[in-house]
Amino acid sequence: MKKIALTLVLVLLASFAFAGGTNESAQEKNSNKVVVGATPVPHAEMLNLVVDDMAALGYGLEVKEFTDYVTPNTALEDGQLDANFFQHIPYMESFNEERGYHLVNAGGIHIEPIALYSKKYNSIADIPDGATIAIPNDTTNEGRALLLLQSAGLIELSSSAGISATVLDVTKNPHSFKFVEVEAASLPRVIEDVDAAVINGNYAIPAGLSALNDGLFVEGADSPYVNIIAVKSGNEDSPAIKALVQCLQSQEIRDWVQDNYPNGEVVLVF
Repeated sequence: MKKIALTLVLVLLASFAFAGGTNESAQEKNSNKVVVGATPVPHAEMLNLVVDDMAALGYGLEVKEFTDYVTPNTALEDGQLDANFFQHIPYMESFNEERGYHLVNAGGIHIEPIALYSKKYNSIADIPDGATIAIPNDTTNEGRALLLLQSAGLIELSSSAGISATVLDVTKNPHSFKFVEVEAASLPRVIEDVDAAVINGNYAIPAGLSALNDGLFVEGADSPYVNIIAVKSGNEDSPAIKALVQCLQSQEIRDWVQDNYPNGEVVLVF
């Protein structure tokens, strides 16, 4: 009996030791996981494409999808995310200034050209005087939209406005356009109710809008609005983040963009 009892004790001890080893491995594996927030298209698509590539480099990659521009930055600042992938540099800098956040650029990936779209008119020349044009209501993208309309020759802005321009900075509006400020994500849904709308690429794409095919006027490829991997300041040089940027700046991503966005809806910058 004593021998049996001793054997049972040894088995239990071995089991605990094995279980402890398993937990340690899980914790170690968990410490190598990178949690990235992203808007669905094309950011989450691109991230999901490199899950296996990250695994090959020793990192797990978890992608959390968001449908707005605020929550993924709040989650990143609070430490719920290791990185996010949805925004361009001017938006991030504006967000930092407004909220006192500490987000930085860890690597540029692509541009999604913003464009002017309409379901009622086939060219800029067709848009009548007094027409209603919807634009994004967040500070950076509103300025971006107004700069696009200025480039199209539809309005003129104050020379001091820059990328933070608002409708108050419109100095010349020869066609008496009315501007409606709408949350960026809602712009594809209101396009039927207005004469035209300036829509960001990541919301235009899932709505079936192609900048080159459907856009009445499209932002140039030299745009400063590069979509980036954003991280909390101090983490931009971490091996995991560098691995993530490396995977996204790969030939695999280049080929995928060429196959899936042949009409220039996504323009790579690396």
